[in-house]
Amino acid sequence: MSAKASGILYPEKIHIIDTQIEKCSIECPFGFDSKQVDKYDFDLDFNLGFNLDDLLVKADFELNVKTSSKVEIEKEAQGIFHFVYIYQVENLLELAIPDKNKEIELNGNLGNALASITYSTSRGILFARLRGTGLENFILPVIDPNSLLKYNETEN
Repeated sequence: MSAKASGILYPEKIHIIDTQIEKCSIECPFGFDSKQVDKYDFDLDFNLGFNLDDLLVKADFELNVKTSSKVEIEKEAQGIFHFVYIYQVENLLELAIPDKNKEIELNGNLGNALASITYSTSRGILFARLRGTGLENFILPVIDPNSLLKYNETEN
């Protein structure tokens, strides 16, 4: 996947059509003390898929997070999450262009914008969902949204 499409990104032409929580699993052993958490280990996955006919982009954002306590305990708290966002981009055909191999040449600004919106919205959802659990103090850190872009996009 390359970032060669040269259309101009207009943020007001990006619309969130749907948001779904595909998976939200939090495991917290009885008696777990979140005050003993030393750090959080987590990994992320972010993928984009395109439906050019309908000017839609699907963003899949997955997160696995697990606590690491200051003291040795039998089982740590952990969470597994999968969020799906559907965006309509009015000028998508200028920003995501299929090449001769039917791979999308994505405008870097669009990729950055979708990664930013997806990541930040997920941070807010997680903040609310994790209250009262062993993961309640976990907050997705601020990152460069371009680091999420793996360009695993496929045309749907």
